Amino acid sequence: MRDEELKEQIQEVYTSNYRVYGARKIWRELNRQGYAVARCTVERLMRELGIAGAVRGKKVITTITDPAVGRAPDLLDRDFVANAPNRCRVADFTHVAAWSGVVYVAFVVDTFSRRIVGWSASTSKETQLVLDALEMALWQRDRDGRPHTPGQLIHHSDAGSQYTSFKLAEHLDTDGIAASIGSVGDAYDNALMESTIGLYKTELIKPQRPWKSLSQVELATAEWVDWYNHRRLHGEIGHVPPVEYEANHYMESTKPQVTTTI
Repeated sequence: MRDEELKEQIQEVYTSNYRVYGARKIWRELNRQGYAVARCTVERLMRELGIAGAVRGKKVITTITDPAVGRAPDLLDRDFVANAPNRCRVADFTHVAAWSGVVYVAFVVDTFSRRIVGWSASTSKETQLVLDALEMALWQRDRDGRPHTPGQLIHHSDAGSQYTSFKLAEHLDTDGIAASIGSVGDAYDNALMESTIGLYKTELIKPQRPWKSLSQVELATAEWVDWYNHRRLHGEIGHVPPVEYEANHYMESTKPQVTTTI
């Protein structure tokens, strides 16, 4: 393929993926589409096009603990590996500066696939913000026909007052979900969620600012989450989107087992 034709394909992948992909992900996506091209060629042509991947910035801390409130134990101890969906989820929220005021956005992520299964946005950072994200996660799995089994799912977060509230604890208990709160209190306690929020800020919030209103942030977040789940390539799960990774898991788990009679 000639350079000029390849440049068109590179520009298309770059533009259709929020202009955040670097050479590695563009190279991966081109190969997924059937274009056999070397990574060094992609790097060279990207330099000629004057495009580059997004660089992640620092996370703004929103966690405010309430030392007077009892909290759940740390059930993960920084081990976010799950062997199937609906075994472990992590949760956190961030904020977006808008002309109409601060907008808070909460996420719930399944650690098996990195899929964002729930999210919510509000001008208030009270407990209802994180409850709405949890409710969406439950609804999403029910809609997909993959509800969690009570007693098998862990919901992990930091020690923010929203996540140590009685209201959230009661909700989790009713749904048979075990609450887990990071015990050390640094970024590694909820590292996977920190990474997801970092991508959200880098890939959507910073490039498209200034933001005007809650409704604008909600619409853009919905579109970004759909892309993140269904089209974004994630290196941690084999350079495939989360939804595809889960589908592959269920396909493998339902294959008939071959046995050998001795």
